[in-house]
Amino acid sequence: MSKKNSIKLFEDREIRAVWDENEEEWFFSVIDVVGILSESENPRNYWKVLKKRLKDEGNELVTNCNRLKLPAKDGKMRLTDVADSEQILRIIQSIPSPNAEPFKQWLAKVGKERLDEIADPQLAIERAISNYRKKGYSEEWITQRLKTIEFRKDLTAEWNRSGVKEGLEYALLTDEITKAWSDMTRLSIC
Repeated sequence: MSKKNSIKLFEDREIRAVWDENEEEWFFSVIDVVGILSESENPRNYWKVLKKRLKDEGNELVTNCNRLKLPAKDGKMRLTDVADSEQILRIIQSIPSPNAEPFKQWLAKVGKERLDEIADPQLAIERAISNYRKKGYSEEWITQRLKTIEFRKDLTAEWNRSGVKEGLEYALLTDEITKAWSDMTRLSIC
């Protein structure tokens, strides 16, 4: 696992993080997040108690938490409980604190939006377009992106009808298409 250590800031307080290239995911120090949101004098003990409570409730999150070496205050690399974004958001839900409340409200809002999108999938497309605009993409780029997504869906539907299996077979066909128009494989692009 190749790691890139980083410090994230939340209200001028540090949260240690590490990038996992294999998982393509950030992992955050649970102790740092718990300490900031709970305002506990002893965040390590707070996490220990919270972890036990979550485990007693049957939450498998605690079982799935990784331990990675992160720089400690003394500069040494020490094993620390870390969690990915989804796990951190779940932990935040369990912290009774005014600091955690804005995250909980945001999670409730996002959850409602996703339920609305299940009822009306057009809302998901509209949200994607809105997000692309907020990121500064041009209308032409957005239109092309949506056409590309539609083309990919049609292509994979045809592959499914033809008996192509997802995974390696999809990857091989995608590689052939990429090679045909660019004379490169996806592996040579990466």
